[in-house]
Amino acid sequence: MSSLSNKNHYLFTSESVGEGHPDKLCDQVSDAVLDYCLSLDPDVHVACESFSTTDFLLVGGEIGFQNYKVNPKEFNANIEKIARQVAVDIGYTSPEVGLDGRNCIFMNRLHAQSADINQGVVGKGLDEYEGQQGAGDQGMMFGFACNETPSLMPAPIYYSHQILLKANELRHNGTISWLRPDAKSQVTVEYDENHKPVRVDTVVVSHQHDPDVDYSTIKETIINQIIKPVLEPTGLLDGNTKFFINPTGKFVIGGPDGDSGLTGRKIIVDTYGGMGRHGGGAFSGKDPSKVDRSAAYMARYIAKNVVAAGLAERAEVELAYAIGVPFPVSILLETFGTEKAERSKIAAAVEKIFDCTPAGIIKTLNLKQPIYRKTASYGHFGREGFPWEKTDKVEDLKKEVLR
Repeated sequence: MSSLSNKNHYLFTSESVGEGHPDKLCDQVSDAVLDYCLSLDPDVHVACESFSTTDFLLVGGEIGFQNYKVNPKEFNANIEKIARQVAVDIGYTSPEVGLDGRNCIFMNRLHAQSADINQGVVGKGLDEYEGQQGAGDQGMMFGFACNETPSLMPAPIYYSHQILLKANELRHNGTISWLRPDAKSQVTVEYDENHKPVRVDTVVVSHQHDPDVDYSTIKETIINQIIKPVLEPTGLLDGNTKFFINPTGKFVIGGPDGDSGLTGRKIIVDTYGGMGRHGGGAFSGKDPSKVDRSAAYMARYIAKNVVAAGLAERAEVELAYAIGVPFPVSILLETFGTEKAERSKIAAAVEKIFDCTPAGIIKTLNLKQPIYRKTASYGHFGREGFPWEKTDKVEDLKKEVLR
């Protein structure tokens, strides 16, 4: 049962999963393959999927090099090496923990990209778009930002990520030696009638562990060494906050041995935890010509700058595209009634300041770099170091809107 402190308040919940979750293993493998291909040819087109289960890891999909001649034997050997190393880096080094990255069965089913898709993306499709980079697919993409946290992310997903980042740190440095790679977290935040976080109502953490650790030790350690160091500084914990730690009582079998993994199944974890809409497209394993990925990054960049500029407390941006067409078919800004200026003026400033063509997005955010493996766990948004998290358009927006 919930413990709302006021009948006009409401609860919102988001979850995160750790780098050792089977789906996240696959996301990281796919993005590591992408990074390798980008290091060989920044113009490469990649759509790489990965799958994992007990003693098995597979990569497949399409790769289209534009400026690099592949030596198949060398390339395939490197792909296998990369995929196995990702698993080992996460901590999958024996069947007992869920997968032995060094010795599991590996299968490579990568092949060349469709020439039909490639011609539209590189500007060789319809005559009217000759020479212009088209979108790599149709679809709509959303970006979101709000002023609930310093990162301008919603509090439930942000703190869910932070809890697992803390657990991952303590696992890798050996502070909590009995932690294994697989993990999930969930944070429920109570909001007031003005959509402001007032307290954390519930925290759920399920973390894989060695078989010889008693439950009381697991629960006490996760609450006191992982959850509280993250949440106590926020002031959102109180005496009524509920903690559910490994609620089944045991989580020894995990990783690909406990559940299969697949690239692109954690799209809500990757974005805003369900707060804000989602166009449905996954990110990992896709080069930036795929607007599923690049336009979602651009939409976040726009929304974050709008909120950072103080023009709205909450902002959501939708971009939509047609495959092969070198411009968005629609741009929408939603500010949920929190705008500090006319929404039409903010929207007009967004269209003027931000180049949302597929080529413009790649140029603005410098997306042809091998930076993607590190995006593939703990969220693509709300972490510094990624170009779409910059707030370098704040002054431009203020000048345009407030003049």
